[in-house]
Amino acid sequence: MDALSRAGPRRVRRGLGAPPPESDPAVAPPSSGRAARAPKLPWARFSAWLECVCVVTFDLELGQALELVYPSDFRLTDKEKSSICYLSFPDSHSGCLGDTQFSFRIRQSGGPRSPWHTDDGHYSSRAPVSLQREPAHYFGYVYFRQVKDSSMKRGYFQKSLVLVSRLPFVRLFQALLSLVAPEYFDKLAPCLEAVCNEIDQWPAPTPGRTLNLPVMGVVVQVHIPTRVDQPESSPPKQCSQENLLPAPVVLTSVHELDLFRCLQPVLTHVQTLWELMLLGEPLVVLAPSPTVSSEMVLALTSCLRPLKFCCDYRPYFTIHDSEFKEFTTRTQAPPNVVLGVTNPFFIKTLQHWPHILRIGEPKMSGDLPKQVKLKKPSRLKTLDTKPGLYTAYTAHLHRDKVLLKRLLKGMQKKRPADVQSALLRRHLLELTQSFIFPLEHYMASLMPLQRSITPWKTPPQIRPFRQDDFLRSLKHAGPQLTCILKGDWLGLYRRFFKSPHFDGWYRQRHKEMAQKLEALHLEAICEANIEAWMKDKSEVEVVDLVLKLREKLVRAQAHQLPVKEETLQRTQLYIQTVISSLPKDLQAVLCPP
Repeated sequence: MDALSRAGPRRVRRGLGAPPPESDPAVAPPSSGRAARAPKLPWARFSAWLECVCVVTFDLELGQALELVYPSDFRLTDKEKSSICYLSFPDSHSGCLGDTQFSFRIRQSGGPRSPWHTDDGHYSSRAPVSLQREPAHYFGYVYFRQVKDSSMKRGYFQKSLVLVSRLPFVRLFQALLSLVAPEYFDKLAPCLEAVCNEIDQWPAPTPGRTLNLPVMGVVVQVHIPTRVDQPESSPPKQCSQENLLPAPVVLTSVHELDLFRCLQPVLTHVQTLWELMLLGEPLVVLAPSPTVSSEMVLALTSCLRPLKFCCDYRPYFTIHDSEFKEFTTRTQAPPNVVLGVTNPFFIKTLQHWPHILRIGEPKMSGDLPKQVKLKKPSRLKTLDTKPGLYTAYTAHLHRDKVLLKRLLKGMQKKRPADVQSALLRRHLLELTQSFIFPLEHYMASLMPLQRSITPWKTPPQIRPFRQDDFLRSLKHAGPQLTCILKGDWLGLYRRFFKSPHFDGWYRQRHKEMAQKLEALHLEAICEANIEAWMKDKSEVEVVDLVLKLREKLVRAQAHQLPVKEETLQRTQLYIQTVISSLPKDLQAVLCPP
């Protein structure tokens, strides 16, 4: 094996894709991310989708080793390199031969990074909360190949191509890997360089638009939803405005997996698992392979959409992970995290965790895949643990037998998998919406009335959320109005109030309401008679108004306030009017040449 391919986790190959001399970026400190670039510099468009591409190989001396990072100016800390190396290969218990795809998620280390994309405000203001870029984690999307090769010392070719991104676009990046990885394993570096250059020509990810993404002679067509889209809306149609040849490969979603296939072994307990996700309970998923592990974790964490999953989750986790000690310690309560693992050693290490889901090899039992059984934690054995959901938790809501019958009937009639997934996804969506709507209704009642917002006074405050008042409101405006499921809804809400998801939901809604309040206040100012207000005001008060209006204008232009373009224009006009009323010396200070 040559010197380049023996590069370990602490070494990054520098030759491939190095920037030309005239655009050589400034040297960044070891813990920084990509050096800050202007949009026109190399890799600006690439960085809107991906952080970097990594190749991990197996070295006889070092084990898993980082062969290259592309673009070569992207900096990973030693801890991140080590995590990517270990998580890019299935562990020895999985026995994966051939090609395998899975994903992982790691914590960013080394402090804050430079902005990864200069125009992120537009994306974050329009994308659903569940599709926001991760500020403190990286996703790794892996294509692993292990095939017999007599030319290798170990007798096997073992290599992984990994896409590292902050975007949770698992469906898109898996499709991209399935196109690129097989070609890369045959042609190596030149192919990868060409693909990265193609990605650097892609349009930025824009919610609400259908995007055509060319790669390796194929056009992948995707539609990124907006936060105002209906979650169950139909998939995008092929773009008719362009005569694309060859015909594009249309992905119906950038992020949704085949939910029915992923949750097949646990369909009878989907209600219980939905509650565990809602309450942010610690859960271990022990699966036979990284593929099953990562898909199950991603499927479970997606069950709460459109609610954002606010807890930590690791689709694939190993004993070599840098957070292994943190997650396995017995000196404190298990953290609010969903862990996907394949090593049976975790059964012993995480025996104190309250919920463990053991999934066996996929098997069919009649028409319905063999279902895991609900078992008491005391029946958990260190060795040879049988498939099952090991938990002492009792679901608050009754099981939806109608849903199970419909899914079973669909299997008997050989209904298409995407239709089965749509049924299951709609059920979970309606369940989540029925739970959240009463909270949204109560939260809206805490907003000050619009008539109480006057131009020259500080806007009134949002009233505090009182849990007892909310619980009393459920008698007349509870989930029973939209959901047929019976059960202890009050008990579920009480536990939800203690979960990270209530805190995350409340903070997000409070922030949106505060922004709406500020926007209404700005509109009230724009509709007022500014000249009449200025007549009896001192210069200090007028200057103060200018500074406050400018601050609001900057926030609004950065998409942080929901205001119309007309309001922005009127605000600018107001600022000019106010400044022109001031003495020349103050005008010069406020509007320097």
